[in-house]
Amino acid sequence: MAPPPPADLPLAQRIQKLAQTLQFAWFAGHATLLLCVTRYAFSWLRMNYYGRMAQFCYRTTFLSAALTYGIVVYKTWRARQKTGAKPANVVSYLTDENVQYLLLALVWLFMPQYPIAMLPFAIYSVFHVATYTRANLIPTIMPPTKVAPAAGASPSAKPQYTQHPMSDAIGSFVKQYYDSSMSVVANIELVLWIRILLSAIIFQRRSWILLVIYTVFLRTRFAQSSHVQNSFSTFEARIDNLIGAQGTPPAARQAWETVKGLARQFHQATDVNKYISGAAAPKKTS
Repeated sequence: MAPPPPADLPLAQRIQKLAQTLQFAWFAGHATLLLCVTRYAFSWLRMNYYGRMAQFCYRTTFLSAALTYGIVVYKTWRARQKTGAKPANVVSYLTDENVQYLLLALVWLFMPQYPIAMLPFAIYSVFHVATYTRANLIPTIMPPTKVAPAAGASPSAKPQYTQHPMSDAIGSFVKQYYDSSMSVVANIELVLWIRILLSAIIFQRRSWILLVIYTVFLRTRFAQSSHVQNSFSTFEARIDNLIGAQGTPPAARQAWETVKGLARQFHQATDVNKYISGAAAPKKTS
């Protein structure tokens, strides 16, 4: 992230400089997303899923998500242009998780409502808003305080500053809950795939198209994210335990083994590493 404006400027000028950055638009997009998800949750609790405000919040959630991920993709592209790096091919772009979530946000924007689809974006936004608030917003409004040098300290020693206590609290929150939250996101994405599959089985509107798109997305995430891999492994172990219980019909066990065999064949046939110059795609932890 870019550093906050200089602390010696007046507060109004610091805020103005901060608000003029593309990074602030990214932050505003994530904040808007969280507000929309919160407002939609109230409509969902009242079972008013398709009210005017609920629909507005649902669509705005994914519009905001597309904006934020679009900004990240644009900044990445601009950075490559400035460094003179070789232009990436289409496959390389599609293996970028920011491009994946950008495209997925656009898909959800125009597809029928699946409220659970909002949750992964909301969880990501919580941490993005928290990180930006800690690194940029708080230092802009309440700059770090210079610590008086200790007695006998060297005059040429580097000045020390203390951060606002809220910054430290946010940093502790992110450090403590980030990994577990990414595991929650992976579990939600798996549950969402099952939800779409059930919709496709009963032939809900555009569900088969969505199933294909989301399967491609989840397959790509599986190749890149250890959290998604762990989610699938845990799900498989739980089903194995259920199927292995006494009294389970042999037909059910055979059906489950068939499903696992087909899943492994699909995994091997869609290994993206085969299509990126033979090199392994980088794994990510989110």
